[in-house]
Amino acid sequence: MAPSAVPVTSTQLVLSKEVTKATDKEPTKVLTPLQAISQGECLPGIPLFSSFDKHRAWILNHMAGAFRVLARKGYTEGISGHISVRDPEHTDTFWTNPLGRHFGCLRASDMVLVNFEGQAVGGNRSRPANAAGFLIHSAVHKARPDVHAAVHAHGRFGKAWSAFAKPLEMLNQDVCYFYGDAQGVYEEFGGIVFNEEEGKRLAAALGPKGKGLVLRNHGLLTVGGTVDEAAYLYTLMERSCEIQLMVEAAAANGLKKILVDDEAAEYTFRMASDPEALYWEMQPDLEFEHEQCNGDYEK
Repeated sequence: MAPSAVPVTSTQLVLSKEVTKATDKEPTKVLTPLQAISQGECLPGIPLFSSFDKHRAWILNHMAGAFRVLARKGYTEGISGHISVRDPEHTDTFWTNPLGRHFGCLRASDMVLVNFEGQAVGGNRSRPANAAGFLIHSAVHKARPDVHAAVHAHGRFGKAWSAFAKPLEMLNQDVCYFYGDAQGVYEEFGGIVFNEEEGKRLAAALGPKGKGLVLRNHGLLTVGGTVDEAAYLYTLMERSCEIQLMVEAAAANGLKKILVDDEAAEYTFRMASDPEALYWEMQPDLEFEHEQCNGDYEK
């Protein structure tokens, strides 16, 4: 199991009237998204750790668990797909999965540590990392210091929607987590990413605020401040592509699409697409996976 930790104190956010609590005698208390969704005592924040070693062990356990979740949901395709997580101590390096091992078999002890030059500098070096994955993830980590984790896989609905090279529409509450600048589209496709310049262009398409990216004729990429956030956003984006395709099929038969209006979409984004809230969105899947495999991925 993950080591014990203390909760992070969130920065208080100025939100709308619907997420404040006050009485006639007490001043209004402004709530964070996690506080607002918690009826009663708030869920704890993202853990903090007393050492880099403890933090690293926790990251690797959650990273391996995220791979197991992706596998259970069917987001695998041969040797394609990768997760990267920035090392908490050596921030110019990141952990990634070994080439050719199924997501559903990965454990914390399997992960490889690579630097920004592509050299394996730690972890399990019995297998190489994915070269295309390195170019994509290293470009994202270099361009976005706030990104601590990135997820890319070749799920079937993400691949299908990517053929349109269009952003997801605000069709429902959940996809509003990608409202506005939170999603982008990489409109080029030149085959498997084997050159540094394409990795840089891909990172530029994500932008400074992007959380999810549609890669034309390729698939999806999501990022986050934790591997939990990035992995949850990947599962959400993949499901949102599935729903978008279903809606497009219905619309082609004459049904009218009704989109979430901008005001409601922005409010939903603000109230849900917060690092702590997104961290917690992943915890039910991780807990289920832990129960199903008796914590095997933590070895």
